[in-house]
Amino acid sequence: MKLAASNRTLIVQPLPGIGDMVWHLPHIHAIAATTTTGQVDILTKPRSQADRLLCADPCVDRVLWLERDTGRHAGVQGVFRLAALLRQGAYQRAWFLHASARYVLAAWLAGIPERIGYGIGWQPWLLSIPVRLPAEFQHAPPMVRGDALLEMLKIARIEAEPRLPVSMAARQAVVERFVDWPQPWIALGIGSSEPWKQWGVARFAELALALHRQRSGSIFIVGGSGERLLADAILQRVQDSGGVAADAIALPLEQTAALLASSRCYIGNDTGVLNMAAALETPTLGLFGGSPPLNHSRFIHAITPPAGHDGMTTITVARVLETFVRLERFDEDGSAT
Repeated sequence: MKLAASNRTLIVQPLPGIGDMVWHLPHIHAIAATTTTGQVDILTKPRSQADRLLCADPCVDRVLWLERDTGRHAGVQGVFRLAALLRQGAYQRAWFLHASARYVLAAWLAGIPERIGYGIGWQPWLLSIPVRLPAEFQHAPPMVRGDALLEMLKIARIEAEPRLPVSMAARQAVVERFVDWPQPWIALGIGSSEPWKQWGVARFAELALALHRQRSGSIFIVGGSGERLLADAILQRVQDSGGVAADAIALPLEQTAALLASSRCYIGNDTGVLNMAAALETPTLGLFGGSPPLNHSRFIHAITPPAGHDGMTTITVARVLETFVRLERFDEDGSAT
């Protein structure tokens, strides 16, 4: 099915995490290419930090906030408030990268004439484009659903895996902030959304010390504001053992992206920041002891528990170092050889 070119296009992507938004970058970019302006607006939840994550993406014009859970878009009245918000955008077309009919209803009430989605559940009654993904996609991962929708509509993907642009301003801010920390940089991502995905203070500190002693360059401890206490404990252990590491906790997200883009390698828990690192083409060692390993990017190298074991505690520092050494052969510009 060939879609006519359209300006004023909205993409609704309500999954809340940073990683969720990174996963959908290939779909966002492909949809943007179908518009007359090459740009789309995105409606998403504030937790995605999409305004900072996508601030350098030329395909994204505006980010609108969906306050779904307990905010102004919750409940029945929230649907009408959301419709009022969407009506202000004068959109010709809305895409729904989610199976909920709620957002399609809001777009219909807003008078958006073209409404395209997965066609799952009640959605087909409200979509203007007759798309219905097969039943096996009802519980498929978000990336798989997005790929299937584009394929069904014969829309070519521009990139085989997520690619995240970084602003020059963010790059410069990171250079100035960490000017005293010599290259190459290695980033350790200590954040985790659930405790069973957390590798822990002792292991991260031991890894930072081992990397500090074995090679030149700098080690960075990366995480959000919620990891402040965890980071302090890791940094203290490193310092007490005669090592040193840079504190990169709670940077603005665009500066975290710039730091990751400038890093030789990223090692960390299964988080949105891990997905960012891979989308920046930084070799990424993911610690997958509490979640299934991701395989959507060739830059993600999954480290999993030994056969017959599970849990993050079964992933040893020695195992991580062995994997790191195998990936350490880089040429001068930082790409894997």
